[in-house]
Order: sequence, then structure tokens, then C-alpha cells
Amino acid sequence: MRQVKIGLASINPTVGAIDSNCERLIDVAAEMAHEQVDLGAFTEQVVSGYPTEDLVQWRGFVEAQWVALERFAKATERFEYSTAFAVGLAVEEGGLIYNAVALVAAGSIAGIVPKENLPLYDVFYEQRTFSMGLPATVRSIQGIPFGDLIFRLPFGIVAIEVCEDLWVPNGPMLRRSACGAEIVVNVSASPWRSGIRDTRQELISTRAADNQVTLVYVNQFGGQDSLVFDGGGFVNQNGQMLLEAERWREGWTSYVVDLDRTARLRSQDTTWRAQAEGYLGEHPAIQLINVNVPSHADAETEHTYPVPQQKSFFLPGKERKISPEERWYKDILLAMQTGLAGYFEKTGAFECIGIALSGGKDSALTLIVAWLYAKERLGESSHRMADFIHCFSMPTRFNSDTTKNISRLLCEELGVSFKEISIEQAFEREVEATCSMLGEEQELSDITRQNIQARLRGGRMWNWCNSSQAMWIQTGNMSEKAVGYTTVGGDLMGAYSLLGNLPKTIVIRLLHYLKGVYRFKALDILLRTKASAELSENQEDEKELMPFPVLDACFALFAGEKLMPVELYRALRVMWTDEELTVMSADYRPGMLKVWVKQFLRLFVGSIFKWVQAPQAVHLGTLDLDRERALQLPVVQSMEWLDIDAIDEL
Repeated sequence: MRQVKIGLASINPTVGAIDSNCERLIDVAAEMAHEQVDLGAFTEQVVSGYPTEDLVQWRGFVEAQWVALERFAKATERFEYSTAFAVGLAVEEGGLIYNAVALVAAGSIAGIVPKENLPLYDVFYEQRTFSMGLPATVRSIQGIPFGDLIFRLPFGIVAIEVCEDLWVPNGPMLRRSACGAEIVVNVSASPWRSGIRDTRQELISTRAADNQVTLVYVNQFGGQDSLVFDGGGFVNQNGQMLLEAERWREGWTSYVVDLDRTARLRSQDTTWRAQAEGYLGEHPAIQLINVNVPSHADAETEHTYPVPQQKSFFLPGKERKISPEERWYKDILLAMQTGLAGYFEKTGAFECIGIALSGGKDSALTLIVAWLYAKERLGESSHRMADFIHCFSMPTRFNSDTTKNISRLLCEELGVSFKEISIEQAFEREVEATCSMLGEEQELSDITRQNIQARLRGGRMWNWCNSSQAMWIQTGNMSEKAVGYTTVGGDLMGAYSLLGNLPKTIVIRLLHYLKGVYRFKALDILLRTKASAELSENQEDEKELMPFPVLDACFALFAGEKLMPVELYRALRVMWTDEELTVMSADYRPGMLKVWVKQFLRLFVGSIFKWVQAPQAVHLGTLDLDRERALQLPVVQSMEWLDIDAIDEL
């Protein structure tokens, strides 16, 4: 038996903190060596943090990573156990910059393998700054082999690769396994988005089975700008999942595999053998690097054979299985907490958090997520909650006693600071001042009266933040932001947003889930209220817009599926009958759905200039209102191409 102990380390690096990141790597590597791990895997770009974006255009930024790698390698020389480590970083060769992974062992850098498949979609822009590694190409960096390599270690042959190379069916794993690689280590920094965990699991099982390898996958943890990384990882042997590492935490775990099993299974798989023989018959073998480290195949260091916990090779495990719905709720909440933690802690600019409460659902959910983060951060010092989270209610005559009481009660239940400060007098003064600026025949519009209230609140929050070194969390949701139901200079503003990429329908679902978990009285009252900006008398958001399920469907079908107006309307007609729409909106009449679709399209296109000014928001799905990372739309455009009025002909 060739028993190999494999370690997976999900580190929470900070972009640019190269020395600090390196120190953390050395500490974790020392722990792995102490526990006699044979092969340790860190994550993509772990030395510099990921994503680095245009920082790699600074030569000093890339050179500092090389210095850190040499420091890390030297540190491994003093470890009593010769663990081999896969470490992600950026390197420069021939004037080109590469996203790469190095294999380090016993004080030496054995070789460096560049990423071949550079994503240029969704939130990724790697082709902007990095160059692609090339198959069957080997050069050197300061005398160290660089390129398409595999490595012979005392326990077997190892291949290393970076993130996207796993997602390509004919990626480097195919040829490297054909050339003898039994273990493939994939170091990743794959951002979380809803549903990605199951997709990764299926992909890893497929790749491990197709290539008959033991596949080791390790992912970055932590928040970076709008991206969040859920960490964790997998060990899969020839299609059988052996380990799923815990997600949403920094740390490392290990698992022992019998590598003879991989060799036996691939020898029995005639399909894989034919594929490997076909490749070797047409291509030269990949360069094999012999890594000069001591063998640990002796009685003192032999690892315990990996037997099932339930002591049966046929029965499934007894671990508790949570429902897909519960995991979905938990993942979204943990993603928002992780994004908040990364932004708050890594910027180093803030000492506390501020939230403007409206008594509505969006600000309530924002506060609860911040409270969950604060509980984790403060730990035993949770009595300091009121010093860490500060909430403000700034009502006018339009705010009801119900919503004001909801805000106060929720803050009491969470133990956070709460102040109610009326802006009624300031509102009157600003209305008067604005009227004085208008011409003789001009009148102050109703929408301006509403926006004045929002901007007063926004200005006061910024002023308080300036004096308190506080991080103001913007509370708006994606649905309302998409159609401009928000105020520039007011509730659209803030330092960071938790809900900016979360549809309103999901906000409501999450609040129902949280009510069931925590039993907050304030949520029970809140969920019985109708959504209202409370900027004018008897205002209701869905009456001014449309039912939120319809609004969210319009957004998903138009912005996500890229349907044209006529196609969009037809899809909605399939989703809901007139009777179902009447249940959503009592004043619904036949033909109103066409009105809603046209209203959505005009508001969406006409509001792009607004949402591009919003703060960064946590990346939660494949469809974000984020012009830099997701939905790149011109601010200035005509709606002529949409032919919106064609809906009337249906």
C-alpha cells in the first residue's frame, strides 16, 4: 500500500499583504509537516491574495511574490517531515506574467506550472493581465523548471494545476494523467455563487473518474471587494468522493489515500487505458521532474489505512444531511457575512458599523446579517455589540408608528445601539430652500419631496461616519436598484452593500427563514407589513412598481436570459394566469401585465446611470448589478433597439 496523507489549506489572504500572507503560509505548512502530511495544497494566488487585477502590472508586486516564495521554500528546509507543498502565485518569465502554482519541498522550489485556461467571463478578467501557459512547453525561471510539468515524489507522480484548468474537458489533466500523474492538485480561488457547491462536486467527481486520478481540490476562503470565497475542498479518488472539507472557515484538514488503489483502478479501466495509449502514441511525454526529498515509507511514519467511519465499505455514512433549501439559506447568509468581514477587516478603515433603519424588510435583513458577523467577530465580548453596531431611525411625518417601533424592537432584541432622530424640520427647510431655487413658473415635484428625505438621511449618515470611523452599510435590494427605485445621494449610497445583488423576493424568503431560527418578535410584525418607502402618504412599493415576483422575473428574463420584450411577455404569460396575478395585485386587470413589462424595460434602461453609482455589493449569483464584474451595459443608450411597443401587437 502507498498511503499518502494529503492536506488541504483554505487560507484567507489579503490582496497585497504578501509578507503577512507568507507568514501565515509558513505557520500552516509547519502544522502540516508536524502532522506528517506528505502533500499539502494551498490556494490560487495565495501569496498575493486573489484577485489581484491590475496590481500585477507593477513589477515590484510580482517580484515581491518571488521573494516570498523563496522565503517559504527556505522555511520548509527546517521542517522535520519533508512535506511537498503546492503554492499559488504570480510569476514573470520573458516579460510575461503568469498565474502559476509552484511545488516546494525540503527547502527547494522543484518547479512551477502556469495556468493554461484564463477565464474572461462573468466576474473574471484574467486575460487582461496574465499570459497563458502552453502545452508541452518548458522553460525556466532563475534556473527552476517552468511549464508543462509533472513531478515524481517518493510516494508517486503528482501534477499541479490552477483553478480554471479543471473546468475544461480537454484540459491539462488529460495529458498529465496519461503521462503517469496519479495525483492531480488543483489550487483554486473560485468565488461563491448560489448553487456552485453542487456544481463543483459533480465536476470534480467527473474529472477524477474520466482521468482515473486522485483529484485534490482546495479553494480560497474570505471576502475581497464584492467577491466572497467559501473555502473548503475535496479529495476524490477515481470518481469516489472521500473528503469534503468544511467551508466558510479558514483552516486546514487532511485525508489519507491509498495510491495503489488509483493505480489498480486505472489499470482495470480499458477506456482510460485506450485514451492514454492514444495520447502517448501521438505526443511526446510531459517532462518529469524528480523531487529530491526523503521517503517516509517506514513503520514509524506509515499512515493509518483510511477505513470508513461506519466500518462498512457498503453502507452510506450516518452524518446528518441538511436539506438543499436549508443549505441554500445558510450559504447566502454566510456569503454576506464573509463579504462584510473581508471588506470591514481588510480595508482597515473602520472601527464600527452604521445602518440607517427604515422599519422595512431590507434594512432589517441588513442589520441581522451585520449582527451575525458581529457575534462571530466579538465572541466572548458580545456585550460590546452596542458599541460596534449603531442604528439610526430618521423619520418624518410619513413614517408610521408601526415601522418606527419595528426598528426599535429589533435593535433591542439584537442588543445594538439605536437612536431616533427626526428630520422633519430639516425636511421643511430643504423644501423651502429648493423652492427658492426654482423659477417663478416651476413647482417642486412630488418625487423631489421624496428624494429630499432620502438625501437628508444619506448626508447625515456620511457625516456621522466621518466622525465615528464607521462603515455605513447600504440597505437597498437588487430589484429596486434595477429599476431606479432609489435615490442618488440618499439610500443608494453607502460604503458597502449586502443586498445589492439580492432580489426582493429572496429578501422576504430569508426573513421568514430567520424568523423561524431566531424567533424575533420584530420580524413577526415586520413580515405582516407591506413594503413602503414611506416618503409620501399611503405609499406602497408594489403599487408604484408592480408585484415583486413579476419584477424579479422581468429582471431575470431580460438581464439574465437576454430575452427581447415580446419573448419576455410570453414567458410571463406562461408563469402566471390572470387569476394568479389578481391574487398578487387586487387592482390587476387583463392587459396590465403588458403595462408592467413595458414599465420595467423603460425603468431598467433609464436607471443604469443610477446603479453604476451604487457601492460594491456582495457577489451572490451569476446575475449581478455590477458594471465592473458582471452586467456590462452602456450607460448612454437608446431604447430603440428594444422595440418595446411590439408588445401591444400581441
